[in-house]
Amino acid sequence: MADFDKRDQEEIFSRRVRAGKRTYFFDVKTTRSEDFYLTITESKKRFSDGGYEKHKIFLYKEDFESFMETLNETVGFIKEKSPAFDEDGNLDENEHIANKPHVGDDYEGPNHTDDKDELKF
Repeated sequence: MADFDKRDQEEIFSRRVRAGKRTYFFDVKTTRSEDFYLTITESKKRFSDGGYEKHKIFLYKEDFESFMETLNETVGFIKEKSPAFDEDGNLDENEHIANKPHVGDDYEGPNHTDDKDELKF
């Protein structure tokens, strides 16, 4: 099965988002039939053994629209109801950080990326 996985997924585009102790990877891959799909990977370092705990979502082109609609609706609900956001839907960094006690000093914000492209909803 490992041979099938390597043949079946060629990575063509990738972005990384650092969010505190977690890192998210957005990778566009292609199948042998040249269809694109997206993998979203959450990676968190395990301090017990130095390894990484990873969780993946595979998102296929036929699901993009409904996934984005639901994601935007859900994020919109959080922005509207959460005290961490102002009335314009902007994150109040002071409120957000004050209410997130498990975030380390290296926290760079929820929308931080290493690239100029930012993850915004």
